Amino acid sequence: MTVLLVALGAAIGAPMRYLTDRFVQSRHDSVFPWGTLTVNVFGSMLLGLLAGLPANATVTAVLGTGFCGALTTYSTFSYETLRLAQNGARFYAAMNVLASVVAGLGAAAVGLLLAQAFS
Repeated sequence: MTVLLVALGAAIGAPMRYLTDRFVQSRHDSVFPWGTLTVNVFGSMLLGLLAGLPANATVTAVLGTGFCGALTTYSTFSYETLRLAQNGARFYAAMNVLASVVAGLGAAAVGLLLAQAFS
C-alpha cells in the first residue's frame, strides 16, 4: 500500500515540477536555471514543514517521499550545473550550486520553524 501512496504523490509532483520549471524559466531571459532552483527551494520548504509536523506514515509517504521526491530534482540540478560549466558559464554554475544549497537549507529551516510555530 505504501508504494502506491508514494506513486500517487509522485504522479502529482513530477508534472508539477515540469510545469513550474517551464513557467518560471520562460519568464527569464537567462541561462541560469531559475525553474529548477524554484522547485527545489519550494520542495525543501515543504519537506521541512512536513518534518516538523506530527504527520502519520501515510501523509509522510504521499507528501514527503512521493510529492516532494518527485517535485525536487537533484539530477536536473547536477545536469544543469555541469552544462553551465561546460558552456563557459562558470560563474552561473558556481552561483547555482551556492544558491541551491543555501536557499534549500534555508527553506527547509523556515519550513521546520513554521511547523514548530503552528504545533
